[in-house]
Amino acid sequence: MIYLDSAATTLEKPGAVPRASAWAMTHLASPGRGGHAPGMRAAELMYQLREQAGRMFHVNGPEQVVLTSNATHGLNIAIRSLVGPGGTAVISGYEHNAVTRPLYAIPGVKVKEAAGPLFDPEGVYAAFEREITSDVDAVICNHVSNVFGFIQPVGRIAQLCKERGVPLIVDASQSAGMLSVDMESWGAAFIAMPGHKGLYGPQGTGLLLCGGQVQPLLYGGTGSLSAQQEMPDFLPDRLEAGTHNVCGAAGLLEGMKFVARTGAGRIHRHERALAGRMMDALERCSGVTVFRGWGDSQSGLCSVIVDGLDCEEAGEMLAKRGIAVRSGLHCAPLAHRTAGTVETGTIRFSFSAFNHPDQVDQAAAAVRELARTAKK
Repeated sequence: MIYLDSAATTLEKPGAVPRASAWAMTHLASPGRGGHAPGMRAAELMYQLREQAGRMFHVNGPEQVVLTSNATHGLNIAIRSLVGPGGTAVISGYEHNAVTRPLYAIPGVKVKEAAGPLFDPEGVYAAFEREITSDVDAVICNHVSNVFGFIQPVGRIAQLCKERGVPLIVDASQSAGMLSVDMESWGAAFIAMPGHKGLYGPQGTGLLLCGGQVQPLLYGGTGSLSAQQEMPDFLPDRLEAGTHNVCGAAGLLEGMKFVARTGAGRIHRHERALAGRMMDALERCSGVTVFRGWGDSQSGLCSVIVDGLDCEEAGEMLAKRGIAVRSGLHCAPLAHRTAGTVETGTIRFSFSAFNHPDQVDQAAAAVRELARTAKK
């Protein structure tokens, strides 16, 4: 099988990741729940993970790194911390349902879309300039579109939020482990990310970097201040109720070490080269529409449409040929509405550090075959 769906989950992991998770299953207990050796080893591992994340993402202190079950979990915490009933949020035109659904679940919320043209960072920035007004409770923006690989100008948007005194939530689901994610320079209130994509950790893991006020989403035991009925008022305990996914955390730590050793920039360049190779091959193919940005607006992801062929059907046909991709709306109908593809969806090819050019060539050949078949 040729696996080209890493924007959903990186399937091939560094060998140390599954080994660490398996070891943790029988050697680590619950951190903060006992003074015995398995509990203390677990607490030490969790601290190492927070320190590693702090170094990678320029967080002031390890306590500001909160473990979550995925980026959606973290985004729900962030949104609920800043946007209350009747509140106002500004979002980009390329947000995932992990942002839009939590917002629309808040009674009376007003959501303003700062929608700029696809692969037009200046247009996106101008839209945020228009929409960020004094009544806004939070700005929410993904760093990279999960549909098109469009790198949004988060650094400039962060500066705009600072100037206007509005807290920023960044969804780094498609950038953490590949692009620079800098909590300190952005001054973000929250940055959410999954562990199972660009950080090469197990599914069911994620991180929420916290720089502002926080409100718990879950309530329960933390192993601290157990005599009181209110959640602790300090991080990370305030946001980490219940037993931790220690096995996932052990794997995630090893995945992050792999990224640190390899270099996020090197991984990004590799993925962009593979995406560019795919785009070059398919742009020459009649009947295939390729969505491509130039320069710094494009990450290592390629979305296409085959004329006359339903995208989800095309995805199934590729799967039968041993090529794993993601097709349809990718849980991001807003991004498709902004780009004008909501009626069709796209076929998405996404890459990892473990893919190579031969796999791209085989996948491109399969798409060309589909395009020829669709014409008949």
